[in-house]
Amino acid sequence: MRARIIVVVVLLVAVAAGVWWWQQEQAGDSGTSRLTLHGNVDIRQVELAFNGSERIAEMRVQEGDRVSEGELLASLDKGRLQHAADQAAAVVEAQQEVQAKLRAGSRPEEIRRLEAVLEAANYAAQNAERTSIRLADLAAKKMVSQEQADNARAAADEAKAARHAATEALRLAEAGFRKEDIAAAEATLRANQAQLALARTLLADSDLYAPADSVIQERLLEPGDMASPQRPVYTLALNNPLWVRAYVDEPDLGRIQPGMRAEVHTDSFPDKAYRGWVGFISPTAEFTPKSVETREVRTALVYQVRIFVCNPENELRLGMPAVVTVELDQTAIETSTTDRDCGNQ
Repeated sequence: MRARIIVVVVLLVAVAAGVWWWQQEQAGDSGTSRLTLHGNVDIRQVELAFNGSERIAEMRVQEGDRVSEGELLASLDKGRLQHAADQAAAVVEAQQEVQAKLRAGSRPEEIRRLEAVLEAANYAAQNAERTSIRLADLAAKKMVSQEQADNARAAADEAKAARHAATEALRLAEAGFRKEDIAAAEATLRANQAQLALARTLLADSDLYAPADSVIQERLLEPGDMASPQRPVYTLALNNPLWVRAYVDEPDLGRIQPGMRAEVHTDSFPDKAYRGWVGFISPTAEFTPKSVETREVRTALVYQVRIFVCNPENELRLGMPAVVTVELDQTAIETSTTDRDCGNQ
């Protein structure tokens, strides 16, 4: 009986000691001024493709090459695109001449010619009128036939009509072209200019440039392949921004906030600390990914955190395991994800 009592007492003491130790651990964790997170380095990738369909003429970089923003990476065959641009430019030039002609109106030589025609028509009309009057008097005296008088009258009327037509032709030439014709020519010119701009854009799109400082991760096509907007030519790994994707437990969620400074360590460079800051905290919970820790840990709900990292010597690589340390006794600062933050921190 005494042995049983002793066993029960020992068990109670052991349970009490275990509870006390757990409480001390919990109190110690909640009181610490440092939070340690484990995660992997992550970057943004770009699937870079031509904005046009043509055969590839040149590929200028290989996998692993570092490229700068605006650097030429590849080119398409420009033959047909250049011809299309030249043709569109010629059409614009021709339409510009048409517009200039309409705006300038009639040439001075044309005006002078019409003035001469009007003067001749005026003399002819005056002469025809005098002839008609004379023959009318003679017809009244029965010295010429009435038919001759009537023919003279018709000739005089015809000469007057010719003079009127010459007058109107001169006025029309002096007034110039109709404003509707000029407006139509201007609209045609704008359409031709838009077609030229499109042709030049297609020609410019035959060159593929790096959108940002990055590393060529994959070279997917080769010279002679047919490019299209749906077929990536390169896969680029951007140098910036770069971050560590980690996960924080719900009890620690309230202890960190965006903008807090952090330090990042890796197994590859254990003695080197990379400066960073908390840039993103997920608003929704998720289960820990399968690639992280044990099955028991993966069943816990966590929140994804992105700690942006300065990588001036390009030592960090996609997927590299990393340990993040965040000092909790600090004030969050406003920051973003650009290289300026690495230079100013």
